[in-house]
Amino acid sequence: MGFYVLPLKRLHGSGDPGVAMPPVPPHNFSWVEPGLMAGMAMPRLPAHYDYLYENGIRHLVTLTEHKPPYHDTCPGITLHRIRIMDFCPPSLEQIKTFLKIVEDARVKGEAVAVHCLHGYGRTGTMLACYLVKSRKITGVDAIHEIRQLRRGSIETTEQEKAVIQFQNHIK
Repeated sequence: MGFYVLPLKRLHGSGDPGVAMPPVPPHNFSWVEPGLMAGMAMPRLPAHYDYLYENGIRHLVTLTEHKPPYHDTCPGITLHRIRIMDFCPPSLEQIKTFLKIVEDARVKGEAVAVHCLHGYGRTGTMLACYLVKSRKITGVDAIHEIRQLRRGSIETTEQEKAVIQFQNHIK
C-alpha cells in the first residue's frame, strides 16, 4: 500500500520552499494599540515575519544599528530604519520620524511594529512617545502605561527624560 504526500503550504516569506513553518510571534511581542501599534524584540526567523504579516503589520521600524536578519523574506512588510545606539534615548528628530511613519501607516489603515534588540529600552521609549502624542497624555503617564503593558521597558533615566522632553515639545 502506497502513501500520498500532501504538498506543504509555503507561508509568506518562510525560508525554504519545501518546509512549512507556522507563524511564530517574535520574542516580547505585544500590541500597544491592537491592530495598529506593536512592540517587540528583533525578529530573528522568517516565521516571525510571517506572524507579523498575518497580523496585519505592514511596517517594521528597526531602532538597532543593524538590519534584522531575514528582513528581505517578507516583501509585504516595509522596513524603516532609525538607528539609535543601545541604551541611548532617541533624538527629537528621530521621535518625529517614527511618529510620521506611524501616521502615514494609520492613514493607509496599516499596522506598525517597532523593535530594538530585546524590545525594552529604545522600543519602550518610542512607544511611550507614541502614547504621549496619540492619547494626549503626560510623559509620566505614558511611561507608566508602557511599563504596565511591557515590563522592563524604558531602561535608562535618559530614555525617561526623552519622553518627558517630547511631551514638553508638543505642548
